[in-house]
Amino acid sequence: MAALFCAALYCVLACAGAWPHLLAGGLIGFVWIQSGWMGHDSGHHRIIACGGHPALDRAVISGNCLTGLSIAWWKRVRRTHHIACNSLDHDPDLQHMPLFAVSARLFGNMWSHFYRRTMAFDAASKILVSYQHWTFYPVMCVARINLLVQSALFVLLQRKVPQRPLEVAGVAAFWVWYPILVSCLPNWWERVAFVLSSFAVADIQHVQFCLNHFSSEVYVGPPKGNDWFEKQTVGTLNILCSPWMDWFHGGILSTTYSLACQGATSERLRLWCAISATSIASFWDANVLTWKTLRAAALQARGTSTTGAEPKNLVWEAVNAHGVVECFSL
Repeated sequence: MAALFCAALYCVLACAGAWPHLLAGGLIGFVWIQSGWMGHDSGHHRIIACGGHPALDRAVISGNCLTGLSIAWWKRVRRTHHIACNSLDHDPDLQHMPLFAVSARLFGNMWSHFYRRTMAFDAASKILVSYQHWTFYPVMCVARINLLVQSALFVLLQRKVPQRPLEVAGVAAFWVWYPILVSCLPNWWERVAFVLSSFAVADIQHVQFCLNHFSSEVYVGPPKGNDWFEKQTVGTLNILCSPWMDWFHGGILSTTYSLACQGATSERLRLWCAISATSIASFWDANVLTWKTLRAAALQARGTSTTGAEPKNLVWEAVNAHGVVECFSL
């Protein structure tokens, strides 16, 4: 991370020309990705980076200063996600209305228990969701904007924030160094290209989180009783990747099976994880499955009224299910 960051600084401050500056933006994107994985691991475990000081790990390495993302916000989101993995009304990782919906059940103006608001399926949502399989990858290229906004709102407005002064200081530090670095570029075109380049490279991480869950089984409500572990496994798509891809994806694409099961010392854990052994796909197939899931929901959205009622146009339903639309999409 330090090498990538220093290389980006060199490209901006010591190099002339648009291409080195564009490269610098991409390098910053890779810094964000690696810092994100460090934050992910520190959220699940204790890591020792800055001389064994957890507070410095949180502020510097794990996210806040380098990425502008509050690690306290990140842990709150991830904790909720792991408690109710792929629950439509509880898991924030599936609550992307009005841009995306992975299931037609989200068209019923569902209440989000995480955001404490109704995920309205109105006219604007219907239009956006209807084309979500085409807008998914472009939106992911700028998805970091949403994360930055959510982090800032969390540290400033949330009633209870662990170590709030440290969280605010870390996020504020990002909003000092990043704009200053952008301002060092010679013109506005290169500044815009630098920002878009850093955001687009970070898209790798945003897409990955979606691949793991968007095409997997979803449900409504919290897990009940002993079905928590099953919900975790069937709600996660394990993705087979070449070893060289681990650096880009933090080694968690095949979390449930490869990491949890192959390294498990408990035979009971191995048997539990076997539930998800059939949910394995190549990286390419995972992208295809995600695209098909988004497309299926998009077609359903086009025939659904914005009140959340079931579509009444039987001809439209028949065409979407078996006819012309399917043929022209091939």
